[in-house]
Amino acid sequence: MTAAPTTAPTADGRRAKRKTLDSYFGAPAGKKAAASSKPAGEAAPAASKAPRAAAAKAAPAAAAEDDAEDSTVELDKDEYGLELATVDASWLPHLRAELAKPYFKQLKRFLREEHQKGKQIFPPARDLYSWTRFAPLDRVRVVILGQDPYHGPGQAHGLAFSVRPGVRVPPSLANMYRALKNDFDDFAAPKHGYLGGWAQQGVLLLNAALSVEAHKANSHSGKGWEQLTDRVVELVNRRRENVVFMLWGSHAQKKGARVDRKRHLVLTTVHPSPLSAHRGFLTAGHFRRANEYLIEHGLEPIEWSRLPAEEADPLEPDAAASA
Repeated sequence: MTAAPTTAPTADGRRAKRKTLDSYFGAPAGKKAAASSKPAGEAAPAASKAPRAAAAKAAPAAAAEDDAEDSTVELDKDEYGLELATVDASWLPHLRAELAKPYFKQLKRFLREEHQKGKQIFPPARDLYSWTRFAPLDRVRVVILGQDPYHGPGQAHGLAFSVRPGVRVPPSLANMYRALKNDFDDFAAPKHGYLGGWAQQGVLLLNAALSVEAHKANSHSGKGWEQLTDRVVELVNRRRENVVFMLWGSHAQKKGARVDRKRHLVLTTVHPSPLSAHRGFLTAGHFRRANEYLIEHGLEPIEWSRLPAEEADPLEPDAAASA
């Protein structure tokens, strides 16, 4: 199974098909590419039209300075075609400087070389950054951190713990449903594991590593993704207020160690894996406590039962209208 083609907007607003591996992960090292004629953010797709949560409070001065620095960084439209076409416009301006760093360019070379060797990589390229499109930065209310994508065919689509409709519910997610039932008597677990309904409400389902080789768990850990996703966590920490961070297991807790506990609610417990869920996860009450906290701070609670099996793809500008 090869990665599904990613499409980028053309001048007349239509999406041209991408035909080469260069289109997935950027121009090969040493290939001269034309400089972008537009700021990077203009190439990003329109955000989902789902209702927005309460607006973020003013960013701290330090965050504003970071943004000013990021805004001066231009990303080459050939080398960064995938990012420009698929990272949501709410995230891209804040990530430009990070994407331009040497480690990220090396990561892109690694991914391109793996594809050239014929290796299967999940999720498909167009879904690597789907978490940005489902949960724009200014809507994030809850963060759930995972480790790396599912490595079986047809499972991963860019949201941590989530699988595509029609795929069997993974064991860890089944335990998350059990915990929800403990928190809310009226929660009925769906027969699928597609969490787009949560993400579109502002639940950021973020893995530490964003890709994986087929049938090889953690095979892309330590390749550079963690540095990028650390920056993502930092952005939410600094630019949002009153976000609930759910840190399950030691890996997630280390990744969220620098979250400001005075500005956000940080909930920690063991991982929902069958190996550890019985040691406190099922009765931790995180879903209930998250909603209580959001309500206390004047924010809409998450409708955890909003889990339809099918959701529109927010990569398309009219996705929400056709949902």
